[in-house]
Amino acid sequence: MGRPAGKRALVLGGSVAGLLAARVLAEHFDDVVIVDRDRLTGVRGPRRGVPQGRHAHGLLARGHQIIEELFPGFTADLRAAGALTGDLGELRWFFHGRRLRPARTGLVAVAATRPLLEGLIRARVEALENVTLLDQREATGLITTRDRARVIGARLRRDGAEAELRAELVVDATGRGSRTPMRLAGLGYRPPPEDRVRIDLTYTTRYYRLHTDDPLGGDQSINPVSGPATPRGAFFSELENGLFILSLTGVLGDRPPSDPDGFTRFARSLPVPDVYEVIRDADPLDVPVAIHYPASVRRRYERLTRFPHGLLVIGDALCSFNPVYGQGMTVAALEALALRRHLRRGAVPGAREFFRDAAGIVAVAWDISAGGDLAHPRVAGRRGLKTRLGNAYVARLHAAASRDPELTRAFMRVAGLVDPPRALLRPGVMLRVLRHARAAGRAAPAPAPGRHRARTTDHPSA
Repeated sequence: MGRPAGKRALVLGGSVAGLLAARVLAEHFDDVVIVDRDRLTGVRGPRRGVPQGRHAHGLLARGHQIIEELFPGFTADLRAAGALTGDLGELRWFFHGRRLRPARTGLVAVAATRPLLEGLIRARVEALENVTLLDQREATGLITTRDRARVIGARLRRDGAEAELRAELVVDATGRGSRTPMRLAGLGYRPPPEDRVRIDLTYTTRYYRLHTDDPLGGDQSINPVSGPATPRGAFFSELENGLFILSLTGVLGDRPPSDPDGFTRFARSLPVPDVYEVIRDADPLDVPVAIHYPASVRRRYERLTRFPHGLLVIGDALCSFNPVYGQGMTVAALEALALRRHLRRGAVPGAREFFRDAAGIVAVAWDISAGGDLAHPRVAGRRGLKTRLGNAYVARLHAAASRDPELTRAFMRVAGLVDPPRALLRPGVMLRVLRHARAAGRAAPAPAPGRHRARTTDHPSA
């Protein structure tokens, strides 16, 4: 236990962001209560409150490092449950139709379903003696002091009956559908301003069983990532228990179909044939399921001059990113570490100070994902000089990385939120981009290196 901050903390939302927040709160509060409207106890599959749970998920390298720090042995737990791990730079990545040259990075790539990831984290949190999980309960409102300057708990409803639960700190981790902006307005506060980048993304996902010994040629996944020149994308990966997942992505209204024949045709239309060549002879296990993601939304709580004490917002409730970039769980993990730093001061964190720190975390990921989406000419939004130059440079870096594994390594460290974006502007990296980009732009895509690569299971985090 760290320095005490209070007797009880209440976390609204039992998804990954809420669980990681509860983990650090448990170091500083006598009692931590997690409330979720879904049934969580004993649930192994996708649940209603996480509609994206059926689709491909990415735990970025920095997120993996933090979760391993908070729950020592977590990677071993994943492997024991059948999840696969490999090196992030050795996956089969395609950008603009070119395969990045594989590179050993030392960064762990986790291949697991979202329910498995979340379930293992939840089991670790539930094992903490001062954490209680209350599922199948909906938070219907906040309880405040008479002057509304401080939040002192929440009202909960279960089976039509309401009850009050008092706490010295309430953390909203209810996701992109968070009602905190509306509740603030009801208490006489301004709701936060919002930044939005509309991408009109659709994920459509299907699971397969493959029967050959090495269907991906030794690779853990095949990922043709969408971009302005190649707007159709996919994430195809081997998961636990011999499952294979294919999530097709389309942007700006180009929606991968949910009917089986249309789904297969969409896979065949991808800019590279690798995915279709595997699934055409595979056994589908279900019908395709789609989810629509209209826009990335960043709620700018750090810009508010008035905010009630005893209330914080974290995870997708603070910023919901385009899921193609896989940033959500990792940003939530970084925010949990920021919350821990504030708690170590021995008091309930001040909202303005926490939101200011969280804004710095969010800004890095937002510049990568929302800024990257603005490379699509049909995506509406302001394109400042920084965004235009950044997108042009990254496109050249991708082209050069199809020939240079050192550039793949540098890019994966930034995409994995391990290194800051400015790392791509180091003189050595820029010289490599200049050296290779012109030749890569003139020539046809470099032939992919040999596909047979041994899957690794024991890479340390860097």
